[in-house]
Amino acid sequence: MDSHVTAADEVVGLCQDLIRFDTSNYGPDGAKGEREAAEYIAAKLDEVGITCQVFESESRRTTLVAHWEPEGCDTSLPPLLIHGHTDVVPAVASEWQVDPFAGEVIDDYVWGRGAVDMKDFDAIILAVVRERQRSGRPPRRPIRLVFIADEEAGGERGSQWLAENHPDLIADCTEAIGEVGGFSLTVNGRRLYLIQTAEKGIAWLKLIADGTAGHGSMRNSDNAITELAGAVSRVGAYEWPIRLHSSVQQFLEGVEDVLGVPIKADEVEQTLARLGSIARMVGATVSNTANPTMLNSGYMVNVIPGQATAGLDGRFLPGYEDEFYDTLKELIGEKVRLEVVHGDIAVETSFDGHVVDAMTASLTAADPGALVLPFMMSAGTDAKAWSTLGVRCFGFAPLQLPPELDFTALFHGVDERVPISALTHGCVVLDDFLDRA
Repeated sequence: MDSHVTAADEVVGLCQDLIRFDTSNYGPDGAKGEREAAEYIAAKLDEVGITCQVFESESRRTTLVAHWEPEGCDTSLPPLLIHGHTDVVPAVASEWQVDPFAGEVIDDYVWGRGAVDMKDFDAIILAVVRERQRSGRPPRRPIRLVFIADEEAGGERGSQWLAENHPDLIADCTEAIGEVGGFSLTVNGRRLYLIQTAEKGIAWLKLIADGTAGHGSMRNSDNAITELAGAVSRVGAYEWPIRLHSSVQQFLEGVEDVLGVPIKADEVEQTLARLGSIARMVGATVSNTANPTMLNSGYMVNVIPGQATAGLDGRFLPGYEDEFYDTLKELIGEKVRLEVVHGDIAVETSFDGHVVDAMTASLTAADPGALVLPFMMSAGTDAKAWSTLGVRCFGFAPLQLPPELDFTALFHGVDERVPISALTHGCVVLDDFLDRA
C-alpha cells in the first residue's frame, strides 16, 4: 500500500467510481445499486484497515457504519458523526449532454448523477480517511463514518431505520457533519462559505376532494374536481408571512455587510435576487411554503369523477409547524381533506461551539478571505434522523466553487457536475478539520 498517495490523487477517481453505480432511488418503487455502492465503499475502507458493519432495512437497501478510532485519537472525547448517502434521484439520460452514470471528466469537471448530491462528499470522505489511515495521522477525536441508503426518499429505509433500530451506533455522537454546507458563494468579489445549521420540516401531502359522480353533460353542484381546483389554486397563490429564523437572520446580516445595504424584512426576496442562484434556496427559508405538485382525477372526459386528488410539497420553518397546518386547513376549505404522505421534523442548532469554530478555522485556513455564515436548508437531509437522538447536525461538505457556477441548480438537475478543483479543495479543508474538530 503506497502511503504517498494523497487524497487529492484519489478523490476524482473515487467520485467517478461512485457515480458509475446507478443508485437511483424511485421512492415507493424502490432503489437499485445501493448494495453495490456500499460494498465498494466497504472495500475501500477495508484496504486501509477500517472494518464496516453492514445493515439492510430491506433486501439490498444497504447502510454502512464504521468506527474509526485509530491509535493516537483522543478516545475520551465523544465521537463525531460524518455521514453521506449513496442513493441519487433518477436521471433521464436523453436530457443530458453525457451519460449520467458514466462519471466522465470534461472541462475539469466530474459529470454525472450524484456529482453534487452527494457522491462528491462521499469521495472526499473516503479520500481523506484513506490518506490519513495510510500515513498514520489519526483524527483528533473518534469518528463514526456512516454511508446511508434511501436519503432521497426521506430516509425511512436508511437513516430513520438506523436511528430507530440501532440508536446505540449514533447516540454517543455529539455532533454530525453531512451534505449541503461548507460550499462557497461569491458576492461582490468575496467568498462566503455557508454552513447549514437548520433545515425546514417536511410535509408531503395529499389533498382529497369527494363529490358526486355523474354524466359529464349534466349540471353537477358537487363536482370533486371543482372543489379541488379551488383549493389548489388558493394554496398555490397564498403568500406565506415572512418569518426570519435566527439562522436566516444571521445569514442576512452577513450579506448586508458584503453588499453594503440593509435588508428589510419586507424586501428580503428582492435583495436576495442580487445573490444570484442561491436566492432560490435562501428565499425559500424566509417563510413556510406549500407547492402543488400533482393532480389526479377522472378516467373519461364525459364522466364527472367522484374523487379528485392533488399532491403538495409543504415545508415548514422550525417552530412553525402548527401555523403551517392551521393555515393550510383554512385555505383548502371544509370540503377538501388532507392526508400526510410523508412528514418529518424541522431541524435547528445554534451557530456556535467548538465544532463551528473548527469548521470556520479550517475554511479560513484554506481561503484567508472567507466569510463563514450559517444558513437554513429549504429541503431535508439525514440530519433529521440523527437530531432525534440528540446529535447537533451541521451541513459541512466543503467546496470552493467558481463564481459563475449555478450550484443550486445542479441538485437533482440535468448535467449535474462538480469541479475537480472543488473536490481537491474539499479534501484540504476536511483534512484540516479532522485535526481541529
